[in-house]
Amino acid sequence: MTTYVITVPGTFTAGVGHDARVRLGRALRPADPHRTRMGDAQDLDPLTVNEDDTFTIRLAVEADSATHAEEDARRLADSALHDVGLDETSAPLGPAVVTGIDSGI
Repeated sequence: MTTYVITVPGTFTAGVGHDARVRLGRALRPADPHRTRMGDAQDLDPLTVNEDDTFTIRLAVEADSATHAEEDARRLADSALHDVGLDETSAPLGPAVVTGIDSGI
């Protein structure tokens, strides 16, 4: 198994307040990329929100392939968004992409 850092972009289409963003950050904590060597070196936060309400979710995922890592990250992101009351219309996600690989080598 390899640890992948996966980036999932999205957009908040409805107003999402500070409290919801904090809850979302907590929901993403188990897959926080700071737990990888890349995350420490690059200060990767699990959630970044821009002024235009676009956001980026970065997750560390253990998987046997990049494709499985992207699928798992997408599921984790969807689950975290649902946990704070957001759905596909209030926070649509873009495609998940591998932005780092921590193979321990």
